[in-house]
Amino acid sequence: MVFVLIIALALVSSTIGIGVACINKGIKGGNFKKIFGMNVTALAGVLIVATIVLLSGGLTASAADGTAAAASAADGLRYIAAAVSVGISAIGSGIAVATSGAAALGALSEDPKIFGKAFVFVGLAEGIAIYGLIVSILILNS
Repeated sequence: MVFVLIIALALVSSTIGIGVACINKGIKGGNFKKIFGMNVTALAGVLIVATIVLLSGGLTASAADGTAAAASAADGLRYIAAAVSVGISAIGSGIAVATSGAAALGALSEDPKIFGKAFVFVGLAEGIAIYGLIVSILILNS
C-alpha cells in the first residue's frame, strides 16, 4: 500500500509540474490535453488499484483481528461518507450562491424593493450546505 501511495503522490506532483511547465511554455490545445490526459489516466489507474487492494482485505494483519479491523473499516467509511456529504454540499452551495448572489445583486441595482426576494433565494442556496452538514451528523450518530 505504501508503494501505491508513493506512486499516487508522484503522479499528483507530476500533474502539478506538467501544468506549471505548460503554462510557462505557453503550451495549449491538443498537446496539453494529450499530456494531461495520460497523467490523469495513470492517476486513475493507481487509485483503482489502491481501492481494490483496500477493499479486498489484503491489508489485515491476522485473522484474529478481523473483527476489530472490520469495525475500524466501518468507522473509517462513516467518516469518509460524512466528509463527502459536507464537501459536495459545500461545493454545490458555493456554486448556487455565486450564481444567485450575482443575479440578486444585479436585480437589486435595478429595483431596491426586491431585497426580501433576493435574500430568500440566496438563503435557499446556502441551505444546501446546511443540509449536507445535517446528513453528516446523522451519518456520524448512527
